[in-house]
Amino acid sequence: MPLPTQSSTQYDKHPLLRRPAQLPITPGSATTPKTPLSLPHATANLPPAHNALICVALPGLAISTEHGQLTGQGLEGFYRAGRRMLSRCRLRVAGREPLAIQARMIAADQARFVATLSLSNDGGPDPDVIVERTRYADGTERITLRSAAHRHLRLPVEVSLGTDLAELGAVASGRAGPDLPASVHDSGMRWSCATGHSVVTANPPPSDALASAGLLRWELELPPGDTRSVELRVRPTGAGPIRAVARAATSPLAQARAVSDDPRAEALLRTSIEDLQALLLRDPEHPYDNHLAAGAPWRCGMAPADALAAARMTLPLGTRLAAGTLRTLARTQLVGAGPRSGLIPGPRRHAGTHLPPSCTGEEATLLFPVVLAEARRWGLPEQETEELLPVAERCLQWLRTAVGDGTYLSDPHPGGPWRCETQAHAHRAALLGADLLDAYGRGGGSELRGWARGMRAAFQEDFWIEDRGGGRPAAARLPDGRIVPHLGAASAHLLDTGLLGVGAPAQGLLDKVQTEQLARLLGGPAMDSGWGLRSLGAKEAAYNPFGHRGGAVRVHETAVAVAGLAAAGYEKEASSLLRGVLSAAEAFGHRLPEMYAGEQRTVGGVPLPHPAACRPAATAAAAGILLLTTLAGIRPDAPAGTVTLRPVRGAPLGEIGLTGLRVAGAPFSVRVSRLGLAMVEEAADGLQLGV
Repeated sequence: MPLPTQSSTQYDKHPLLRRPAQLPITPGSATTPKTPLSLPHATANLPPAHNALICVALPGLAISTEHGQLTGQGLEGFYRAGRRMLSRCRLRVAGREPLAIQARMIAADQARFVATLSLSNDGGPDPDVIVERTRYADGTERITLRSAAHRHLRLPVEVSLGTDLAELGAVASGRAGPDLPASVHDSGMRWSCATGHSVVTANPPPSDALASAGLLRWELELPPGDTRSVELRVRPTGAGPIRAVARAATSPLAQARAVSDDPRAEALLRTSIEDLQALLLRDPEHPYDNHLAAGAPWRCGMAPADALAAARMTLPLGTRLAAGTLRTLARTQLVGAGPRSGLIPGPRRHAGTHLPPSCTGEEATLLFPVVLAEARRWGLPEQETEELLPVAERCLQWLRTAVGDGTYLSDPHPGGPWRCETQAHAHRAALLGADLLDAYGRGGGSELRGWARGMRAAFQEDFWIEDRGGGRPAAARLPDGRIVPHLGAASAHLLDTGLLGVGAPAQGLLDKVQTEQLARLLGGPAMDSGWGLRSLGAKEAAYNPFGHRGGAVRVHETAVAVAGLAAAGYEKEASSLLRGVLSAAEAFGHRLPEMYAGEQRTVGGVPLPHPAACRPAATAAAAGILLLTTLAGIRPDAPAGTVTLRPVRGAPLGEIGLTGLRVAGAPFSVRVSRLGLAMVEEAADGLQLGV
């Protein structure tokens, strides 16, 4: 069916950027804040970003290509809060552009570019000058020239600057205007338009500045073996340097480390935490409440369902991020009378070719009590839990109202399907929500459990398709009784039971035989690409390895499958998917994109990037945390003072030690041996090992 442009793209693949300044949401509003720009149908194709080096420290962003020069083409430039402050920064030394040699990320917010320059007339192969450029997301660029010549050099250095002060959405859709006229300002250049101002300052000050060309010039004396540097700083007029949310002393995420027989584990955990820190945002009106942007470059604002899903996967790093995310979204909850009361608003999300767009607000509403209940198990203080409990109660009341006298939770629009993953989210929310209500003496828990039992029994009949291969879960059922039979990664959510029960996995929606069959399907070649779980089985109609919900590997769903399979005891299938994602992460420099092509892995092959994927992305970075902590099977119950370990016995990465995690508000470290035996090495005083 045709999809509405705004609703289907706002938080999915298209460059509709919401700036951090627009994050506050009026309580009781029916929708999340709208994006400042929307794209016409004619500009649906995004400029490629898969080869871009994206430095992130929100609200700052720097996007570069491998040659290091900012030419104003495509997405290149320095951005602040979604506006391009500098689009062109071209360096010339001795009248020529240096030859690009290497470009690489050195941290989530930094990229390094190395180039060389030959000035000799003898035609020898050795360069005379090495040019190094270090680019930071905060709007700083440091240019360093190092002499490799045997004689004294006097080098004219020119930097050509320009900008259009365009919004990222306009840049991505090809609607950015020409460069604005520049004026000489202090030790640099200044640009102005009706919507903003930008200033570039240089240190040392240039010897000459030409406003008509946006040109800064220096004459640098460079003795043999010596270096000279020029530093450029980009910012709005009167603004200081960008201060990213994630400072080491204030970050809500613990600085955990992994030490393993497989060195990729250490690199993945370190990079995942760096990417999460780079994507942190604050609610401007409540600066202590942190949450995650969905991803760069396309989704640098909050997407409620993604923010909650990512916060949930990062609970092993502490509960502060979850608490900030819950408080931020609590202020958006609809209140008052009517069937939408209790809903956390969210936009619609493209769901592929087989189903209409889904409602992320419905998903966020079901995730809210789950994240609160699990954060309490990980050690969220009782006072904070109690403050958020009324919001969770309203979410659960919305669930009961939306279901009414029926069995299943349908999409909120009339005639919407009953999706299998929605029933999984609702079942988990009901059971975890019931535990939460019981813990604080609130009523309604028994009613939720009763509905969950009835829905589970009906689901096993209504959503299971029998066939000669052993059967499969349906992707959805329509109100007229028809089923949508395709097999996709959404079925992995049927295995996600959360922290229900301690020491043993809780019941999911499927019975034991059906769970075993689903595990076999997820581990089979139609779903396991060798790089992770395909979003749609390779044998299904409309399969497309680049389809973002039609065959591409989505890292979040793969991590959910790994955790669910491991908890259910299907470690072979879980280990295969885990090793596949770890290999893909290595190919991507351990910075996992939100998705990549689901083509079958071959000997010596590498995963193909998706040109429209966010990288970094909150759910992909958080998935790295979930994948590695799943190996230890940490199941805490801080209110009871216990923690249970259910490690993956096969030890697919060999021995692994995880240090610097947080359980019950204190550091927690665990080691899993090559035999699959887990041992706690550090824990809070009084925390007991459960059975």
